[in-house]
Amino acid sequence: MAKKDVEYVKKCRFVVASGIFDGYDTPHQPSNISERSQKLFCFLMTVDEVSLDFIKKNATVRKDNDGGLWVGIWRLVLLKNPPYDESRRNGKVPKILTHQLFPQAQYSIWIDGKMELIVDPLLILERYLWRGKHTFAIAQHKHHRSIYEEADSNKRRKHYARPLIDLQIRIYRYEGMEPWSPKKGIVSDVPQGAIIIREHTALNNLFSCIWFNEVNLFTPRDQLSFGYVVFRLGGIFKAFMFPNCEYNSIFILHPHTREHSSKVEWVKSLDEFNKGGLKESWGGFGLWTHYPKNLKSVVLPSVTRKSKAG
Repeated sequence: MAKKDVEYVKKCRFVVASGIFDGYDTPHQPSNISERSQKLFCFLMTVDEVSLDFIKKNATVRKDNDGGLWVGIWRLVLLKNPPYDESRRNGKVPKILTHQLFPQAQYSIWIDGKMELIVDPLLILERYLWRGKHTFAIAQHKHHRSIYEEADSNKRRKHYARPLIDLQIRIYRYEGMEPWSPKKGIVSDVPQGAIIIREHTALNNLFSCIWFNEVNLFTPRDQLSFGYVVFRLGGIFKAFMFPNCEYNSIFILHPHTREHSSKVEWVKSLDEFNKGGLKESWGGFGLWTHYPKNLKSVVLPSVTRKSKAG
């Protein structure tokens, strides 16, 4: 982050954060924002250099007296030298580690770059945190409750390389991750990760760091690792997972500027990675480090496909 952006975010106690990487979106202006929220919240849009150039060509960018860049209500925060080759993995840095990028923030609402916020953020904090005395809220997935259902869907829809998703899920199964059931005492193991509402407590920050560690070690599909981290913390972490129908009333979903496609998504075997030079230079090391146990003996739970869309 540039010094001017570091200085600006120091004053931010309430944050609405989003991110655009590799030019896949343009900023969508929130609506129904109260005057109180406009004064209280910082609206921070993290971007890489590719996205910043794309936004300058496709939106009106203004510069303030301190050199800060704005698109409407959004303050653009340029993140230089992203750590990963994969843009979707880079996007997980501000999404999950919001508390580290904006350390003075007490509350944050993360929304994916393709989303247009249509509800006042103060109302969101009141509904999903303060009313029920929660500190972390995230929507339930529309179709899946088990990470094994989510993994099956990710493979069918080519959201990432099938053999690497399989490897991650086999490790989780060996480590004791059971399929979701009502006996678990949580409504779901799979979130709809496009919105995260949280108070930056010590426990929530710890959870976010461990969650990011899984994204860094394995695939960038954060919805696969969320439930595993909750499981490993053994019940000390509590998240309010609200109904997916409410998620759809908070935003308007816009299409990306183009479809994401990479050779990685079409890989069918680990040999293709080794021969095609498709390994990332940074990230995903847990997929290539020898696991000390025999994963071939792991039997994954059967999956019932509940929806054509899922």
